[in-house]
Amino acid sequence: MTEQATDKDFVEYVVKQVVNNPDDVKVERKIDEMGVLITLDVNPEDMGMIIGREGATAKALRTLLRVIGAKNNARVNLKINEPEGSERNEKRESTERKSIDEVVGDINI
Repeated sequence: MTEQATDKDFVEYVVKQVVNNPDDVKVERKIDEMGVLITLDVNPEDMGMIIGREGATAKALRTLLRVIGAKNNARVNLKINEPEGSERNEKRESTERKSIDEVVGDINI
C-alpha cells in the first residue's frame, strides 16, 4: 500500500466494516490547492451508520483522517455525499422552491 493511497484505503476499509451494503461504498481521492479531498458515497440505507448519533461517527472519521494527514504533512478532508432521493434532500428542495412572496404569505401575524 503506497503512502498516497493510505488515507483513501483507510476510509474505504473502515466504512465497509460499518455499513450493511459494503459493495455500494465508493471512495474517491482528489488533490487540489486546499489539500486532499476524500469523497464518500454509500447506500442510502447506510447513511445513518456513517453519520452516527449527532454526527459522532463522521466526526471520528474526520479526526482520524486529520491524524493521517498530519503524519504525511497533508491536509485531508472528508466529504460525505448525500444519496439521491434521501429525505433530507427532498425537504431542502421543497423549501428552496418557495418564492419570497410565498414565504411572506405563509406568515401569520
